[in-house]
Amino acid sequence: MPDRYDLPPGFRWGVATAAYQIEGAVGEDGRGPSVWDTFTARPGAIRDGHTGAVACDHYHRWPEDIALLQGLGVDGYRFSIAWPRIQPTGAGTVNPAGLAFYDRLVDALLDAGITPLPTLFHWDLPQALEDNGGWLDRDTAHRFADYATVMADRLGDRVPAWITLNEPFVHTVFGYALGIHAPGRTLMFDALPAAHHQLLAHGLAASILHDRGLDVLISNNLTPVGPASPSPADTAAAKAYDALHNRLFTDPLLLGRYPDLTALGVPDDIFGAVRPGDLDLIAGTPLDGLGVNYYNPTRIGAPTDPALPFTLLDIPEAPAHTAFGWPVVPEGLRQLLLDLRQSYGSSLPPITITENGCSVTEETAPDHPRITFLATHLDALAQAAAEGIDIRGYYTWSLLDNFEWAEGYHQRFGLVHVDFATQQRTPRASYAWYRDLIAAHRSCRVK
Repeated sequence: MPDRYDLPPGFRWGVATAAYQIEGAVGEDGRGPSVWDTFTARPGAIRDGHTGAVACDHYHRWPEDIALLQGLGVDGYRFSIAWPRIQPTGAGTVNPAGLAFYDRLVDALLDAGITPLPTLFHWDLPQALEDNGGWLDRDTAHRFADYATVMADRLGDRVPAWITLNEPFVHTVFGYALGIHAPGRTLMFDALPAAHHQLLAHGLAASILHDRGLDVLISNNLTPVGPASPSPADTAAAKAYDALHNRLFTDPLLLGRYPDLTALGVPDDIFGAVRPGDLDLIAGTPLDGLGVNYYNPTRIGAPTDPALPFTLLDIPEAPAHTAFGWPVVPEGLRQLLLDLRQSYGSSLPPITITENGCSVTEETAPDHPRITFLATHLDALAQAAAEGIDIRGYYTWSLLDNFEWAEGYHQRFGLVHVDFATQQRTPRASYAWYRDLIAAHRSCRVK
């Protein structure tokens, strides 16, 4: 495997985590309950009844985790801020202890020479807001703007760039349409107002952040979509799925309009959620970067279920599958980036890969599948850069094994193994490989 890749000058190397997946301490220092606290208490919601109550105990062990980051030599660390730690009910009174925690974290990162890249919302909505309708309620977007103001005023003097939302597609579909994730609603396409209100929240927050001279990104899980065959039925199904998964969340941001959703049975106003001026607001603050989370491509066939205009198909010929069962197709990352350029042209902002990683069974040694996954995807990324895609950085998922949502602690993405009984951290071979790769690139920078 190569010891470095041909990537642009100033390319930033990092790792990513999320608050509910690592912090724990869900009842400490004034933190309010989130939708994930409520959802994990629901019998059968999470594999083996796991919760994020302790997770990686990062809330108490953050100095140890920053030492691991420093040992990696990363340029940046992407983490998320737990909204319920800042505003326990999602509105009004601000919790000083919550702000102080992120003050300490940011200052320690800067002291270690690591640039913080916070995400304002990584799915842990305060439960009080969900009780009032959650992302189905337009007012949640305005509460998010208030929260963004609090965080920008507190940390904006030290944090130059912010991600507003993480994976609004996944949160909408898994949380509101299918009920697999919190808050566990099963509304199918009636969930799509939650998508619009998240994008509205982004637009409101982006304006606030830009007014303070801060850079703004948004991260979504994007996938290259291909039909199972050239048949008209498969092609039409693939187009419908692409509109739902990708274009529903990128067209408003980059083109100021929604894609054609008629194949999904969704009206132009998304069931009354879209009001005059909304799309101008969503696209009104130009993105300083587009965060791309990539794990695998998607193959689509003609519908077999009358409730859906498409069928998701496996890709059995993929050279490998992760422990999650996801096909490993590095070329899909290159194709995705080229597709974005073709779709958006000069409207496409610089790209940062804000998540890319591999779940491997705990028994697998000596971590070759994860190293191979990272190496081959970085090769695909370098190919896209050579073809003119403006790529600014790569944040692998994840620093630590963590609470992997509905899978509990069964899926392990970490460069660092976590023994959840003892909280002992043990760097894997992939940690050493990534450290050495970053060091090789850094040595080239200074020559």
